Amino acid sequence: MIRQVGNLFADLPRPTPDEHLDDLVRTPGFRVERIVSHGQASPEDFWYDQETAEWVMVVQGRARLEIEERPVPVELGPGDWVFLPARCRHRVAWTDPDRATVWLAVHES
Repeated sequence: MIRQVGNLFADLPRPTPDEHLDDLVRTPGFRVERIVSHGQASPEDFWYDQETAEWVMVVQGRARLEIEERPVPVELGPGDWVFLPARCRHRVAWTDPDRATVWLAVHES
């Protein structure tokens, strides 16, 4: 039985100084999140170092991820995705400042 229905592009937030995060689905095993960026990037010396794995895809816009173990940044556009195992240090180096970048992220719980 369908309990939730939505549209990933509904009610996109206007540009703000911070990324906008929305949980779309949360279960005991995983969480699906919509992230909307408007030119945001991680602080220069900041690295995500998450305890759980994350699969993330750019649905709209463009972004660049730096992954500590990769010498070359990962360029992401619509449809591009990356799997980040637990403890994989990474950071958002750049998102498109002229257009909303919409991400879909699936996190282990």
